[in-house]
Amino acid sequence: MATVALACVAALALDRAFGEPPARLHPVVGMGRYLGALGPWLLKLPPRAAFAGGALAWLAGVNVVVLLAWLLQRALLEALPWWGAALLLGVLLKPLLSWRMLRDEVAGVETALGRSLDEGRRQLQRLVSRDTTRLQAHEVREAAIETLAENLNDSVVAPLFWFAVAGLPGAALYRFANTADAMWGYRGRWEWAGKWAAHADDVLSWLPARLTALLLCLAAGRRPAGLAGEARRTPSPNGGWPMGAMALLLGVRLSKPGVYALNAQGRAPEGADLRRAVAWCGRAVVLAAVLCAAADLALWALT
Repeated sequence: MATVALACVAALALDRAFGEPPARLHPVVGMGRYLGALGPWLLKLPPRAAFAGGALAWLAGVNVVVLLAWLLQRALLEALPWWGAALLLGVLLKPLLSWRMLRDEVAGVETALGRSLDEGRRQLQRLVSRDTTRLQAHEVREAAIETLAENLNDSVVAPLFWFAVAGLPGAALYRFANTADAMWGYRGRWEWAGKWAAHADDVLSWLPARLTALLLCLAAGRRPAGLAGEARRTPSPNGGWPMGAMALLLGVRLSKPGVYALNAQGRAPEGADLRRAVAWCGRAVVLAAVLCAAADLALWALT
């Protein structure tokens, strides 16, 4: 039956209605605690040992997460009719994706800028790791749009993609990998300890990131020329795709000083651009759910 389709709809409906579950019940918070507990130990190791330790810690954590997800999914599918199992799978899938919180936090940047530049900077600091205290208004909007585009993949499209491919274990695998990359990224002091986590996330995000760019183009109603070239300008093999698509579709410049500039000849983003970006991402979320549901229904029809 169309289990994936109904589960995706249920998860997004729960996200829209309630947002994030309490931290004590949030599986991603639990993943972060595991990764955070091991981090200080890994950073004390010499390079080769740090790489091996990081890889082993990642594999141990991901195996536990995937096994638990598989056991839960199997128990539901065996104990309930397909529609009941699908609805409860949607409940379990919901914490592994997050659109409402991303939308609200990014939209809050423009609302805060409407009050003052300092408030806009403080709101943006909730979303990014870079120093925001000296950013001008257009730079605050650039960073907010970049975060929105990149996290549309990480927080919504990629979890849905891997859920469609491999069920709840697939979504849990991706969310663990993405959380590990966010916490153990291999730049700076994490160069060795986080290298495995960073490359694992690159592999798992490769297809979803390109799908996210396509969904944004569909949401905006056009496909801009030069997207592949812009996507290659970022250090990440994946982040440049949704960010590059957003820069070209809006006609604005998106940059991180000293790192990259997307659509470098574009104008500075304005408040209307940030609001338009949020609206397009909302449409892209709906399209992602429709695509997952259509793939599941087509597979069901064929079998």
